[in-house]
Amino acid sequence: MALFLSLLVAGAALIAVGAVVDGMLYLASAGVLLLIADLLYLAVRSVWRPPRRPAR
Repeated sequence: MALFLSLLVAGAALIAVGAVVDGMLYLASAGVLLLIADLLYLAVRSVWRPPRRPAR
Protein backbone atom coordinates (compact mmCIF):
# COMPACT_ATOMS: atom_id res chain seq x y z
CA MET A 1 0.00 0.00 0.00
CA ALA A 2 2.94 2.33 0.63
CA LEU A 3 4.08 1.88 -2.98
CA PHE A 4 0.61 2.78 -4.24
CA LEU A 5 0.44 5.93 -2.16
CA SER A 6 3.96 7.06 -3.04
CA LEU A 7 3.28 6.60 -6.76
CA LEU A 8 0.01 8.48 -6.38
CA VAL A 9 1.71 11.44 -4.69
CA ALA A 10 4.57 11.45 -7.22
CA GLY A 11 2.14 11.44 -10.14
CA ALA A 12 0.10 14.28 -8.69
CA ALA A 13 3.26 16.31 -8.04
CA LEU A 14 4.51 15.79 -11.60
CA ILE A 15 1.17 16.86 -13.03
CA ALA A 16 1.09 19.97 -10.85
CA VAL A 17 4.64 21.02 -11.75
CA GLY A 18 4.11 20.26 -15.43
CA ALA A 19 0.93 22.31 -15.54
CA VAL A 20 2.33 25.33 -13.69
CA VAL A 21 5.81 25.68 -15.22
CA ASP A 22 5.82 26.86 -18.82
CA GLY A 23 7.46 24.42 -21.23
CA MET A 24 7.28 21.44 -18.90
CA LEU A 25 4.39 19.66 -20.56
CA TYR A 26 6.41 16.44 -20.66
CA LEU A 27 6.30 16.36 -16.84
CA ALA A 28 2.52 16.54 -16.89
CA SER A 29 2.34 13.72 -19.42
CA ALA A 30 4.78 11.65 -17.35
CA GLY A 31 2.58 12.25 -14.31
CA VAL A 32 -0.52 11.09 -16.17
CA LEU A 33 1.29 7.94 -17.31
CA LEU A 34 2.44 7.33 -13.74
CA LEU A 35 -1.12 7.65 -12.46
CA ILE A 36 -2.37 5.22 -15.12
CA ALA A 37 0.35 2.74 -14.16
CA ASP A 38 -0.62 3.20 -10.52
CA LEU A 39 -4.26 2.42 -11.22
CA LEU A 40 -3.27 -0.65 -13.23
CA TYR A 41 -1.09 -1.80 -10.33
CA LEU A 42 -4.02 -1.41 -7.96
CA ALA A 43 -6.35 -3.33 -10.29
CA VAL A 44 -3.90 -6.20 -10.76
CA ARG A 45 -3.21 -6.38 -7.04
CA SER A 46 -6.91 -6.52 -6.19
CA VAL A 47 -7.63 -9.23 -8.79
CA TRP A 48 -4.69 -11.49 -7.90
CA ARG A 49 -5.19 -11.34 -4.15
CA PRO A 50 -5.05 -14.84 -2.63
CA PRO A 51 -8.23 -16.05 -0.94
CA ARG A 52 -8.41 -15.37 2.78
CA ARG A 53 -8.42 -18.24 5.22
CA PRO A 54 -11.28 -18.44 7.67
CA ALA A 55 -10.50 -17.69 11.31
CA ARG A 56 -10.25 -20.68 13.60
